[in-house]
Amino acid sequence: MNNQQAREKPLGGNGNWFGTLYRHFRRHVLVTSGLAVSLLIVLVLLVQSCMHLFAEPNSGLILRYAFLGGMAGFAATALGAVPGLFLRGIPQRIEDMMLGAAAGMMLAASAFSLLLPGIEAGTSILGGKTAGVGVVVFGMALGVLLMLCLDEFTPHEHESAGAFGPGHNQFNRVWLFVFAIALHNLPEGMAIGVGFSRADMAVGLPLTTAIALQDFPEGLAVAIALRSAGFPSWKAVLLAAATGLLEPLGALLGVGLSSGLAVSYPIGLGLAAGAMIFVVSHEVIPETHRNGHQTPATIGLMFGFALMMVLDTALG
Repeated sequence: MNNQQAREKPLGGNGNWFGTLYRHFRRHVLVTSGLAVSLLIVLVLLVQSCMHLFAEPNSGLILRYAFLGGMAGFAATALGAVPGLFLRGIPQRIEDMMLGAAAGMMLAASAFSLLLPGIEAGTSILGGKTAGVGVVVFGMALGVLLMLCLDEFTPHEHESAGAFGPGHNQFNRVWLFVFAIALHNLPEGMAIGVGFSRADMAVGLPLTTAIALQDFPEGLAVAIALRSAGFPSWKAVLLAAATGLLEPLGALLGVGLSSGLAVSYPIGLGLAAGAMIFVVSHEVIPETHRNGHQTPATIGLMFGFALMMVLDTALG
């Protein structure tokens, strides 16, 4: 299929995708059950947290912080995509190093801005470090389970590894790639929302900074991939920027997940950390190591981790 045909192929392709998805559910009962359990727990957390949030006198401030943080991630993605108007590509070694740095910042943000504050909050709420760590680990497991299920049941494509998910052949590869990036941005937005769910700038600001910084190379990578697929430069940049729209939406979801019962906060921090670490390990690092540039990618990761650690210390 040439580039023009790929652009003209309908988003839904041929066949009934919902029927394909239903058959996939039937064939993977265990994973489907995991998805149902994780979604149910998330729904319960969301409902009770939203009820509590809207009763809070400072709920407007919390929502404003979270939305602005999510919009910062979207703006960084859009700005990162802008050079796609002029660039058809960048050296693969440079791209792998940039994405490695983004992975390092996400890992450091998960550790210093999510897990450590989560353990501290859990210990304070439950009266013991073991219980505090346990509730954060529960949140991490929930985040990983949720991302595993989304990865299993959402059609998407990775630039090097190919297409995954039920009915992926019913979508053109460009949209599958956009879906994959959108999946990455959802947990990032959730992390921002959880970070601001107590209106705590010491948690939310460094976390938002890290996510926004790593969104720059991600936006550029998406724009260049879309241009390589034959999209006009302006359309590639617009689509790349649009993948960042899930960040403000995810931020509002993150606030909803962690603003209710006191224990919801460390669970939410653990959930966001688990989801982000899953994305880094399952998607970003393997992508940077598939092109023979493991050493530059690893150096980039260490640089990103150290940079975020410094930022977290300075801003926190």
